[in-house]
Amino acid sequence: MNSGPAVQATGLIKRYKDKVALDGVDLLVPRGTVHGLLGPNGAGKTTTVRILATLTDADGGTASVAGFDVANQPREVRRRIGLTGQQTAVDDLMTARQNLTMFGRLFRLGKTDAQRRADELLDIFGLADAAGRSPKKFSGGMRRRLDLAASMILAPQVLFLDEPTTGLDPAGRREVWEAVRNLADAGTTVLLTTHYLDEADKLCDRISVIDQGRNFIEDTPAALKRRIGDERLELVAHDPAELARAATVIVRVLDAAADVEEAEGRLSIPVPDGVAALTSVAAAIRAEDIDIADIGLRRPTLDEAFLYLTSAAKSTLQETR
Repeated sequence: MNSGPAVQATGLIKRYKDKVALDGVDLLVPRGTVHGLLGPNGAGKTTTVRILATLTDADGGTASVAGFDVANQPREVRRRIGLTGQQTAVDDLMTARQNLTMFGRLFRLGKTDAQRRADELLDIFGLADAAGRSPKKFSGGMRRRLDLAASMILAPQVLFLDEPTTGLDPAGRREVWEAVRNLADAGTTVLLTTHYLDEADKLCDRISVIDQGRNFIEDTPAALKRRIGDERLELVAHDPAELARAATVIVRVLDAAADVEEAEGRLSIPVPDGVAALTSVAAAIRAEDIDIADIGLRRPTLDEAFLYLTSAAKSTLQETR
């Protein structure tokens, strides 16, 4: 097996007439990881996946998957990948087991091997009890898990998931998340596109933030959140007078002024050592007998990091054009 990265792309460019879909995308995905392409609709995520899956030719740049060039060795790439698009591909007129057996036969497995692989996948994806049922009776999460199982018929080295939880309810999304993490834990490399920031936060080892056909930044979810600053200590008081007293305490304890939102009855302040700051402030608030509704630490969210980073990157991009 090739020991290099599972997916590598350099300077990918794709145009559709006068529209630039990709404008120099770079990507490096280590084996056995979940890597997210995060961005709004129309950012270029699906186009990137289509190029890597050999469904679309790039107009510029290079890319390899599982060590094989997508332009010059597409058959070798296809033998090593699975792809789940935004729409499920299962047949409602067949049972779950029949669906997977059919996919196995389409992949040229013998009848016995196809049936055996279908049963293995039904068990892996927690669908064994529903093997004899039609997918039309499944929940959204179950249908999506069956679709993922179909893409794993040949145990691909790399699995491309294009917005796999679009339209699912919270329970269905959690079912798919668990299935994806199990695949990665078993050694499959997963490249996931999504515009759900909580999904990227939960699933991905690393994230490439992409918009306007460019990937602006790449890092771990935690590191992306740290880029917009420290966690914040937040305090809520119902009485404006108590809020003012609490602000005075914070100045004394932390030697810094808090941001006060009087209309919301809230104040907040960035703190590099959150637990120590929270402990000190809470003790001082209690000693002063200040009546507050709540106090706690709030870490930056991936939503905030995404908005901050893409806004900064767009400003830089506009200045360079």
